[in-house]
Amino acid sequence: MADSAVQIPDKERFKIGEVCRLTDTQPYVLRFWESEFPSLAPQKTRSGQRIYRREDIEMVLRIKELLYEESYTIAGARKQLENADSGPAIRSRLRPPARVAKATGNGIEDDSEARSRLEEVRTELQELLDLLE
Repeated sequence: MADSAVQIPDKERFKIGEVCRLTDTQPYVLRFWESEFPSLAPQKTRSGQRIYRREDIEMVLRIKELLYEESYTIAGARKQLENADSGPAIRSRLRPPARVAKATGNGIEDDSEARSRLEEVRTELQELLDLLE
């Protein structure tokens, strides 16, 4: 993720202008995303000013990544975030992934490239399953 290099200042609260500068987005985009993604819900002051936390900024960066880098639609990105929220509970009931290995002249060693490709295929299959639901 290109935005993972964003250095979020070490403070508790951020105004919308600061979040826009950090995430390279516009205020109207953030307000729209708030209406589309329930997991993005900054607090508001009595006067209605949005106050973002570090977690909110990380969510904005993740949404931006899903939409702009991974080319998800709004609905697809929302589903990915929902699945990520429920993912650990589901994954804990599944068997751990099989060990991926390849034979070499002197035995068997891990093949991280094959494992990575299998993970990509698994993700693509999950996306197809999500589309069918």
